[in-house]
Amino acid sequence: MAPDEAVVGCTGELVVGTRGAAGPGEVLVRVRGGTETFIAYSDHPLARGATVLVVDSLGHRQVSVMAWGDPLLGDDGDGAAR
Repeated sequence: MAPDEAVVGCTGELVVGTRGAAGPGEVLVRVRGGTETFIAYSDHPLARGATVLVVDSLGHRQVSVMAWGDPLLGDDGDGAAR
């Protein structure tokens, strides 16, 4: 299955936390006018409920994510406003 480029750049919320190199989690992403779930990989563990940015599509409904915060709100991705 080819990578899904439409999901790259979208934000989502982890419904199952990632474990970094120890394994993936699951992310609910707002894409194509709705929400879809993907297997989510990250370099570092991220907790369930974290907001993430999809940085790459790996194909087969798998994506690479990183912590994401809204820079206009002063959020650095951990959910705590600054």
